[in-house]
Amino acid sequence: MSTEPTEPTTPTDKNRATAAAILPLVGGPDNVTSIAHCMTRLRIALRDRSLVQDEALKALPAVLGVVEDDTYQIVLGPGAVARVTPQFEALVEEGRSAAPPAVPPAAVSPHPVTAGELAAQGASLKEAQKARNATPFKLMLRRIANIFVPLIPALIGCGIIAGLNGLLMNLGWLPAVVPALAAIASGFMSLIAVFVGYNTAKEFGGTPILGGAVAAIIVFPGVAKITAFGTELRPGQGGVLGALAAALLAVYVEKRCRRLVPEALDVLVTPTLTVLISGLVTLFGLMFLAGEASAAIGTFADRLLSTGGAFAGLVLGGLFLPLVMLGLHQALIPIHTTLIEQSGHTVLLPILAMAGAGQVGAALAVHCRLPRNRSLRATIKSALPAGFLGIGEPLIYGVSLPLGRPFVTACVGGAAGGAFVGLFNQLGIAFGSTAIGPSGWALFPLLDGTSNPGVTVAIYAGGLLTGYLVGFVATYFFGFTGQMLTDLNTDPDPDPDAPDPDTPDAVSGPAKAPALT
Repeated sequence: MSTEPTEPTTPTDKNRATAAAILPLVGGPDNVTSIAHCMTRLRIALRDRSLVQDEALKALPAVLGVVEDDTYQIVLGPGAVARVTPQFEALVEEGRSAAPPAVPPAAVSPHPVTAGELAAQGASLKEAQKARNATPFKLMLRRIANIFVPLIPALIGCGIIAGLNGLLMNLGWLPAVVPALAAIASGFMSLIAVFVGYNTAKEFGGTPILGGAVAAIIVFPGVAKITAFGTELRPGQGGVLGALAAALLAVYVEKRCRRLVPEALDVLVTPTLTVLISGLVTLFGLMFLAGEASAAIGTFADRLLSTGGAFAGLVLGGLFLPLVMLGLHQALIPIHTTLIEQSGHTVLLPILAMAGAGQVGAALAVHCRLPRNRSLRATIKSALPAGFLGIGEPLIYGVSLPLGRPFVTACVGGAAGGAFVGLFNQLGIAFGSTAIGPSGWALFPLLDGTSNPGVTVAIYAGGLLTGYLVGFVATYFFGFTGQMLTDLNTDPDPDPDAPDPDTPDAVSGPAKAPALT
């Protein structure tokens, strides 16, 4: 009788099987204290980190990689994570109530661990980086990012609809549908300040609905009758930055009231004072100041690329991967959102996306330079599809960063792609992304600009190809020392039945750990 595992027959079965495979490897339901997800990652908080079986987890077919930050993050990819997370939550709840027996790792995933020593180096680097990133400033950036990450699905959906609507308008097709699509695409953006206020209060320990109520003042049409700093306010003035500041103030006022107001009066006095005090400060101070800051951000971004052009793109594309490593990329999320709110797209994201292109090119070069290292080549093959879609963690933490030099040459590829896109911005062909989150090929449906859509797509594609090519060439010729090639281009535990990798029709055998010294 066959002992092969039965493949799930429906998408729900498949997602539940993935969740069931992950749960015991993170210590079981009792070790999970919170569950959330972003665009690509299942984020869980753990009671005991030592119970996590990292290597077995990385070996699961559905897992693209793991990242350690303030939470333990399992990279599943866009789409998959939104389907696996509810199943994982359900299994955790069922496990807590029924206390099922632990599943041994071998029963969960019979797959061998790939590139074990290299992955261990990547995990060590991540752990060290996590410790360095645990500064008050960077922890604050993470909290700010937590406010905006839940908004990304709506930004993507509305952004794609806005792009489709623009295409229909340019072609003159379906004129009766265009106003409906415009309303669908713009509705969320017109109220995004409310959602930012709600999430801000939730993240910083206040009452979410009070944060949303104060932020709603910013988008209320009646503010046009109010004068502050000698000028009439505009509905939406200050945007997401104003909403963020207003909600933070509301949280502070609410917490002060909770301490000072008698318990018998708390239910009436605290919400009233929170909305009143925060609302007045918002109307007669924060909206104006945040509006000036938002305008300055937009002006700076436009001038940076219109005058800096290729050089600005080179710097942005080349430094983005190090920014990610330092955790500083999270500071860009409110800036992207502000630019989208102002002009309908963020001009920075297509340039920053070039960092992922350089990473893909570097990984392809590593694959070519190490033909005998079946383990590392298998890791690269499994991670490349995600890399083309802009999910870079598996390649960064599993390949380039532990190797060292290929991480630097990947940045060179990103710089070249960024310079390519930046040059065309300087020549007057400016464009951006109507949403944040996607990257790589996944960004094509979200591109928007003042030029013909075909030209915009061609320039972005040219930037990606430049990043791929330069990342590949730089890594191929400068990504390895002679000693690295000697140490890495071997299989430490060769399979005697496996074909020679130099044979044209050879098929890779089981993945083995690379030899590192």
